Formats: sequence, C-alpha cells, structure tokens
Amino acid sequence: MSAKDKLLLAARDCLLAKGYAHTTVRDLVAASGANQASINYHFGSKERLLTRALRDLNTEWGELLFAVLEESGPAGETRSRPGDQVDLWSRIIDSIQANRSLWLVNFESVASVRQDDEIRGMIADGQKLARASLARAFAGLGPDSDPETVHAAGSHYLALLVGLAAQWLTDPEHAPTAERFAAAGLGSGDRR
Repeated sequence: MSAKDKLLLAARDCLLAKGYAHTTVRDLVAASGANQASINYHFGSKERLLTRALRDLNTEWGELLFAVLEESGPAGETRSRPGDQVDLWSRIIDSIQANRSLWLVNFESVASVRQDDEIRGMIADGQKLARASLARAFAGLGPDSDPETVHAAGSHYLALLVGLAAQWLTDPEHAPTAERFAAAGLGSGDRR
C-alpha cells in the first residue's frame, strides 16, 4: 500500500474514532506510519487530507442510506401505509445504530461548511441525491415526477431523517421508535 493510501486509511480511521476537529497531524502520522512531510507532499495540508477522507466517508454514508431506502421496495411504490413507513423508519434507525461513527462524522462535517466551500458543496450534492431517494422511497415520486414536488417531498423527509438521526445519536434512550415516528408523521391517532 502506498504512503498516500496509508494516509487516507489513517484519516478515515481517525475521523471515525476522533472526528474532524480532534484529529491531529500526530494522530495521522501514528495511524499511517508515514511521516509528517508526506501529508503535505500528497495532500498539501492536514485539512485537505481530512476533507478527502471525509468525502469518501460521505459517499459511504450515502451508499448505506440509499441501500436502506432501496430495500423498501420497487421504485415508484408509495410508502403511505403505516406498516410500510414503520418498516422503512425502522431500517433507517437500525442503520443509524449500526453506523453511529459514520453518522456522527457526517453531522460534524456540517459545522465545517462555514470555513470550507468544498465540504459545503459535497454536502449540498449529497442532500440533492438524498432528497430524490427519500421522495422516491416515501412518496413514490420517481424521475418522471414534477421536480418541484420531488424537491419539496424530499426536503420534508430529509428534515425528518436528520432530526430522527440527531435524536438517536444524542439520546437513544428517549428517541422515538419507528412506530411512534411513522404514526406521528401520518397523523395517526396511534401514539404508542
């Protein structure tokens, strides 16, 4: 494995273990076995290395989320029945729990948009893809649907997803179950 690849792997591991703000050059050197100068040689700075690894992790997070959404059934099928919504939210919650570090890194990356246009663009691109996938999974809106309707529905479900994930990441004991979350979203009287 090349020094560059070792640095990327080390950056990935450090981001998952420590986060963006708490990963130091010393951590990267220790985890990769490379020297400090190789960070600058291959990436220009610690920040550029971490941003590259963050981009890879963001892609991985998106692939996990899209796989969960695609498991829910054929494209174009609306998940408006309570059981369908519960199943989908349940799988999303399971993904949050199983990939906690990955979700936390992606949440932390939002704080970086103030200083880093590359991260901001990466997150914006990911949100665009997430909106389309969420609109398809929850509202049955496919590529032939009105783009404004897809955007509105996708934005609605993205806001729900981010809020649900924040609750499960910060206070899982009190986070809503999939049943409660789906029931509240459907306006059902069932508030278990």
